[in-house]
Amino acid sequence: MAKEESPRIDKWLWSVRLFKTRSMATQACRAGKVKVEDQAVKPSREVQRGMIITIQSGPLQRSVKVLELLDKRIGAKLVSQYMEDLTPDEEYQKLEIIKSQAGMRPYRKGRPTKKERRDLDQWFGWD
Repeated sequence: MAKEESPRIDKWLWSVRLFKTRSMATQACRAGKVKVEDQAVKPSREVQRGMIITIQSGPLQRSVKVLELLDKRIGAKLVSQYMEDLTPDEEYQKLEIIKSQAGMRPYRKGRPTKKERRDLDQWFGWD
């Protein structure tokens, strides 16, 4: 009986569309923003079924449970077959409140300046 290959955690996170690119998933792992059992993981960590992964993305802390293994990117409609989102609703509400407060600009004042953009990026933790 052949052992089923487990994908790397950075590749799995990219495959289920938690990160836009695989290199962003790798950087998040290296920065300690991806954790399994409250321990930061390296990008090469193998994913197992039933594993609960915690991802710190700006002010939002997401928790997902691995339902199935995959190593190729899938369509957004199929994501629910491969992961279960365990993130509490309070986290999403907190994110909406932060976005609504940080995005307050006077009506018809144009795009943010460079400084305002940097401040917004720092506020959301995207820097």
